[in-house]
Amino acid sequence: MSLTNSTLQEFTEKLASKTSVPGGGGASAMVASIGIALGDMVGEFTIGKKKYADVEPEIKDLMEKAQDIRVKLLKCIDDDAIAFEPLSKAYSIPKEDPTRDETMEKCLKDAAQVPFQILQLACEAVDLQREFADKGSVLMISDAATGVAMLQGAIKGAAVNVKINTKSMKDRIYASDLDSKVEALVDEYVSKANEIYKSVMERL
Repeated sequence: MSLTNSTLQEFTEKLASKTSVPGGGGASAMVASIGIALGDMVGEFTIGKKKYADVEPEIKDLMEKAQDIRVKLLKCIDDDAIAFEPLSKAYSIPKEDPTRDETMEKCLKDAAQVPFQILQLACEAVDLQREFADKGSVLMISDAATGVAMLQGAIKGAAVNVKINTKSMKDRIYASDLDSKVEALVDEYVSKANEIYKSVMERL
């Protein structure tokens, strides 16, 4: 059964159980999808209000982008589980098997790509959330702040799930390059998320 189509109770029970998937990557995608959904909700409570007529076209554009990101993040939940399965099997290949290193390397790179995508999407969502917080209904800014806090958690979670894979890669040039990209995004967007959250708190 698709993890995305499971109930919240089923998903969290699987997350809490002694199984490899869902894990940190899938959980990060789920949290990020909820985070950006809160931004979209801010938009829903903003459009149609006379007070915000001037920014309505911008809000509608933000909502469309938010919905696209949310769908992509939900897909990442299953993608992360699919990418991890071959890696879990690769770990059981005997060390004397001449194909082990090549197989492991491919599986590690594939497994790292999904949390990296989650990280990128969560960062995009932070930029949208800033707009929702700045231009959306003032009655909903606490939801924008909640969303950005969740996105920050997802960013950190996705980042560590990339690095757990790059750590074991033989191709250190590839691993170092991916690590550098991850670190740059984390540094930039954790700071941005903090700024957005702080700005909302100061308005309350």
